Amino acid sequence: MKGKPKLSCARICNPTTATIESWDTMNKSSLSRRSLSRRSFLKASALAGVGASLAGASKAAAPLAPSSALTSVAEISQTRPRPAGQKPVHELTTKPRARVRVAVIGLHRGMAHVHACLGIEFAEVVAVCDLVPARADQAAEVCEKNRGHRPAVYGGTENIWEQMVEREVIDAVYIATPWRWHVPMALRTMERGKSAFIEVAAALTVDDCWALVDTSERTQQHCVLLENCCYGEDELFVLNLAREGVFGRLTHAECAYLHDLRGVLFSLGSEGDWRRDYHEHLNGNLYPTHGLGPVAQYLGVGRGDQFKFLVSTSSAEISLTEYRDQHQPDSVVYDAAAWSCFIELSVRSVSTGSLPVNIPDFTRGLWKTMPPLGIAEKA
Repeated sequence: MKGKPKLSCARICNPTTATIESWDTMNKSSLSRRSLSRRSFLKASALAGVGASLAGASKAAAPLAPSSALTSVAEISQTRPRPAGQKPVHELTTKPRARVRVAVIGLHRGMAHVHACLGIEFAEVVAVCDLVPARADQAAEVCEKNRGHRPAVYGGTENIWEQMVEREVIDAVYIATPWRWHVPMALRTMERGKSAFIEVAAALTVDDCWALVDTSERTQQHCVLLENCCYGEDELFVLNLAREGVFGRLTHAECAYLHDLRGVLFSLGSEGDWRRDYHEHLNGNLYPTHGLGPVAQYLGVGRGDQFKFLVSTSSAEISLTEYRDQHQPDSVVYDAAAWSCFIELSVRSVSTGSLPVNIPDFTRGLWKTMPPLGIAEKA
């Protein structure tokens, strides 16, 4: 590289500040305004939008895997050498197909991808999978009603997805599951010769990020992040302006993603059931890609420019605790204990010829003064 790197800065929410390394060769890169006409840009954007629609395991005991959690900052920041035999995938292409056979894992968020595929003539949903069988059946019914044939259905157990990705009739797998499943599902998908389309975030640790990179390079399979914010009309408009040189040379950008998650995190039967754990155990930017993705594209990060380092700070955690304190759940631990103890106590009663068995007072006397739950109150 000629010359010294010039620094620009992108600020993302929480707030995390990421400094980006720009090289003088940036003007000669494929992102140069001269190398991309307005017509070719719009054509590429349209194809990217279609790709986003088409595109848009081991269990972990804790939100972060021990490997990255115990690695020093100096070690975790090092660029790891490419293992022998692996090839870059930045120019990886796929042989044209008359139809793309798609499987979807996780049919809460994943139903959006099912509907997107049904709206694309050359895409066919051939398999659906969810831990909740009713969701998988419902997705299959939607496909059958729309296209006239029912995809294979997998559900009911945590590892049933492994059977699905073994099918040879699948070209690409959408992964729209809780975060801890993203990496193991993507790795196995690529190992089985299929492209992996992963909901955000793709991985939670640097080790897992390297695992995705190495597996994609070794298997020569696509691994795509389903960052939908990159394909919004406003974001593509600004990207076009940046590529056309309207802003001149970009040296600073700020981005954020503002989303009040209190209702989601404390809503039973929703993604809050698993997302709460991360907010309770990790203090950092847990959802950076919505804001960061578009700005990274404006700045050409990874394509003529590169992230260098970040600085992150967090404010005091107040809102979630206050919300939790002010919003009681529909039952408390005393109910859980009182209702569940019937299992053992009923067995004991039967074994003694149906004699009465006293039930412990798990509230330790609080039941005398505890007010009724508000779920039955008038508005």
